[in-house]
Amino acid sequence: MKTDVAIIGSGPSGLFLGHLLRQEGISCTIIERQSAEHVLSRIRAGVLETVTTDLMTQLGLDERMQKESMRHDGLTLSINGEEVVIPVTDITGKHVTVYGQTEITRDLIDAAPERGVEIVWEASDVALHDVDRDNPYVTWTKDGETHRLDTTLIAGCDGFHGPSRKAIPDAEKHSYEMVYPFGWLGIMADVPPCHEEVIYASHDDGFALASMRSPTRTRCYVQVDVDDSVENWSDDRFWEEFKFRIGPHFAKHVTTGPSIEKSIAPLRSFVCESMQHGRLFLAGDSAHIVPPTGAKGLNLAASDITYLSRAMISWFKTGESAELEGYSQKALARIWKSERFSWYLTRLLHRFPQYSGFERRMQDAELRYLVESEAAQKTIAENYVGLPL
Repeated sequence: MKTDVAIIGSGPSGLFLGHLLRQEGISCTIIERQSAEHVLSRIRAGVLETVTTDLMTQLGLDERMQKESMRHDGLTLSINGEEVVIPVTDITGKHVTVYGQTEITRDLIDAAPERGVEIVWEASDVALHDVDRDNPYVTWTKDGETHRLDTTLIAGCDGFHGPSRKAIPDAEKHSYEMVYPFGWLGIMADVPPCHEEVIYASHDDGFALASMRSPTRTRCYVQVDVDDSVENWSDDRFWEEFKFRIGPHFAKHVTTGPSIEKSIAPLRSFVCESMQHGRLFLAGDSAHIVPPTGAKGLNLAASDITYLSRAMISWFKTGESAELEGYSQKALARIWKSERFSWYLTRLLHRFPQYSGFERRMQDAELRYLVESEAAQKTIAENYVGLPL
């Protein structure tokens, strides 16, 4: 088997890249460890910057998104029950779009066969070979047989635990990481959201987030200890704690209901430098992780793919290599800014068990400054809608 680009992983970054390359007549094969059903069962965020919605429009796959998505022109902070509205669109002239990452993935997978985007599902033991040479290749096992795919370029879009980043020699990369001492207990329920836009709540007992997937499906979170267990949280206990943390003004609008999904997500910040080695290029979670505060994960993957697809297409069409050689540096410039914003919001809104009294007072002072300062609110708004490419 032979292709122009081997793409490891069928998350949004791999699927976006596959569609963009095929749109330009460049052959590619996506190799995925899981089944399609498993990929579509993963629950992820759904607050989209224009960098992500623009890719769907560019591919002509935005029809369902346009019909079913929700436009958000602001976000709300609840600071120990005090409501602070940040009018994002009034400040920036831009908005964000709420449309689940699972739905983006579904749209891309459904369109793949007709558009010639080949996906190999349930490929185990995926390995990358000779990535620092002109003729790299990928091997995997499926149905008891070993397969080999010869390629020209490899895109590692296989997430934090995939094989792609591991294929870069340790001497050629450096990792930066912060692991947070708490997690997010998330619940999804088929009940209407308690507010028309996202609520970020900072409370003395910990952070909470009110979000949604649709006008009839709610996604909410509370900060919990990193060693906590889902089994400790009945639906009733979750809703009681959630309403307490978001404050009485919003709590009276909460409709409770049985959870259809409940899980605890650990939080970390992570960046790998460099994002390329030889003919291998990393994108999305294989190269960086952000805490979900600020909803930057999917949108960073989309910006990576915007840069990488342009560079690959230019290389295949013209033979010009400068854009491809500069991919990592260009992508990392935006990644670090988004990492900063996610880290800032996480540090501002959560309760850190190791914080001293002084550090807690600094949080309070920063929150009060945010309430009172138009400049501070502008900074939040500019980052929330997404920095320029």
